[in-house]
Amino acid sequence: MAKPIGPRCNLDCGYCYYLEKQALYPERHRFRMEEAVLSRFIRDYIASQSAAGQREITFAWQGGEPMLMGLDYFRRVVEIQARHCPPGHRIGNALQTNGTLVTEDWARFLRENGFLVGVSLDGPPAMHDQARPDRRGRPSSAAVLRGLERLQRHGVDVNILTVISRANVGAPLDVYRYLRGLGAEVIQFIPALERLMPDGRRAGPPGRGDRGAVVAPFCASGEELGRFLCAVFDEWVRHDVGRVFVQHFDVMLGLWMGQPASLCIFAENCGTALALEHDGGLYACDHYVYPEHRLGSILARPVAELAALPRQRRFGKDKAATLPPGCRTCRWRFACNGGCPKHRILPDPTGGPGRINHFCDGYRMFLDHAAPAFDRMAELLRAGLPASAIMATGARPA
Repeated sequence: MAKPIGPRCNLDCGYCYYLEKQALYPERHRFRMEEAVLSRFIRDYIASQSAAGQREITFAWQGGEPMLMGLDYFRRVVEIQARHCPPGHRIGNALQTNGTLVTEDWARFLRENGFLVGVSLDGPPAMHDQARPDRRGRPSSAAVLRGLERLQRHGVDVNILTVISRANVGAPLDVYRYLRGLGAEVIQFIPALERLMPDGRRAGPPGRGDRGAVVAPFCASGEELGRFLCAVFDEWVRHDVGRVFVQHFDVMLGLWMGQPASLCIFAENCGTALALEHDGGLYACDHYVYPEHRLGSILARPVAELAALPRQRRFGKDKAATLPPGCRTCRWRFACNGGCPKHRILPDPTGGPGRINHFCDGYRMFLDHAAPAFDRMAELLRAGLPASAIMATGARPA
């Protein structure tokens, strides 16, 4: 994930884990990925992916709010990519945005250049605005919806990213049906989880000076997340399989089919979703942008070399190596693998060493509930039929 403007954003979402990263830099700092860093990143990333046998190479642009860089900046991105793209290769771009800055010109550019755009939208306006105000505390939903409408009208490929927090976790069907009514065909549900130290500061990764840390009040509990996922799943499996693609459900179905996890939090190991800051600093993961997890600068060493460092490989393998006994014996380990390591903050209920995921109860609740439907969809796929055929068979979750 490349962050050309670092953590700078025009919104002030209370649950955001990235705004605080401004503290890593001097007070008078220019948050902008300069040409030297941008060119080196694009060149090296294309070279590393091509060397690995990839012919379709995708860049992911995030923030903060990457659109604050301006349209001319991304025109330059496309120019540099074209210059370094080898024959027989194809470059793609994915841009995650809050949607408030989308103009007609932006929408036209994104469509003409084949960008996949993720728009952050937390549900109906009242829920969204509670969680995602602008920097002056004003509602942002109207601006987001204007931006989304422009993207859709211009034919841009759009995904919706919805953060699950205290603002919306209690109304799963209201959220899902609202997004579906806006024409959303791909939806990602991401649960917010941050912890606060006694002095109000955000806690770092589990085990790093986090004594006394408590879950922030905007976070849902594991049980609440489980109820949310179950309710949305029941609606989806009855009406929308093959029409609306919910990332969590698609990942689980792939795992049911014996495929590797397509989402890092459910993979056995991690360490492949690195984060590139605007100054060229490369970090172990988007959720681990802390000084001790900085691998180095891409201006000093190529991206591929930094990504292959032994300590980064250990970081990835530690996910499985540090699973507590309660996870190792869980029937759903194949579909969960302990979740994101940053979310492992609860003691193992078996009394063993290590910590389990804050959302463990919710993941188990959802998998217990949805397993019969996943079994049936897997049977359909193995028989050469679409998973959507489940809607005609009468199969239902437990």
